Amino acid sequence: MAMNFDLNDLLAFRAVAELNSFRKGADSLHISQPAFSRRIDKLEDALGTRLLERTTRRVTLTAVGRDFDRQLRQILDALDTTLLGIRGVAATRMGEVTVACVPSAVNYFLTRVIALYHERYPKVRVKIVDAFANEVLTAVSRGEADFGLNFMGAQEGDLEFDPLFEERFVIACRRDHPLAKRAKVRWSELSKYDYISVGKASGNRLLLSQALSGIKSQPQTLYETQHVTTAIGLVEAGLGIAAVPAMAMPSKNHPLLVSIPLYEPVVNRKMGLIRRRSSVLSPTAQQLYDLCTECRPKG
Repeated sequence: MAMNFDLNDLLAFRAVAELNSFRKGADSLHISQPAFSRRIDKLEDALGTRLLERTTRRVTLTAVGRDFDRQLRQILDALDTTLLGIRGVAATRMGEVTVACVPSAVNYFLTRVIALYHERYPKVRVKIVDAFANEVLTAVSRGEADFGLNFMGAQEGDLEFDPLFEERFVIACRRDHPLAKRAKVRWSELSKYDYISVGKASGNRLLLSQALSGIKSQPQTLYETQHVTTAIGLVEAGLGIAAVPAMAMPSKNHPLLVSIPLYEPVVNRKMGLIRRRSSVLSPTAQQLYDLCTECRPKG
């Protein structure tokens, strides 16, 4: 039986699913809001089910809508790839890739990868889900993200972990701090200074707690943040020091901040890409996944 909807109706649904707003969805497709609403109504009528829950304040996907959205993204990505191969020009819609990533790997790794990806594929939209390590795992396992960049490995049966690089924890401090001129610092020395840590929900906090369980003199937290990037902001403001992954730190020529390797013990974390074994990445997602591998730090 033929269903009475077309590509424009599907694009309208994708717009509202992404933007959570009929007004923003209509603006993105350059049509009026009444016309946009008619497209959604037409699609739901044709499918015989409700895809969206609407209130006066927000729009959310129903359970059926979430499943339909995941499958629709794959179909539209495949359509884009086919059109690009046939016509050799930009397709009728922008592709989209969703990446879940721990925030400490965004600033100085993922941003470089995305910049290069945009040069190669300027029509593809990239959505970043920056979250705690366990939330990154959940987003990938549920299909809410195409793949993830994480350091906890695959802790669920359907996830595989592809290692990219290993990085060391360093102490972040201002250039005017007493530790700033040191070549390296023992963990036990940190107890002398105001210390900034991430909260217990952070995977970094768990990793460090396990690694430092045998240290008698441990740093005493004065300030606590949710994310490493926020902790670095407090360091820059002169409120204390923080132990962070090396990649979370800005370049060596930063005017205010410096990083110093920590030892006794040396604590490392292994970063890698996670994906679902049971599904195949869309062409646009596979291209970004491969580029992350190409751009892994050397040495």
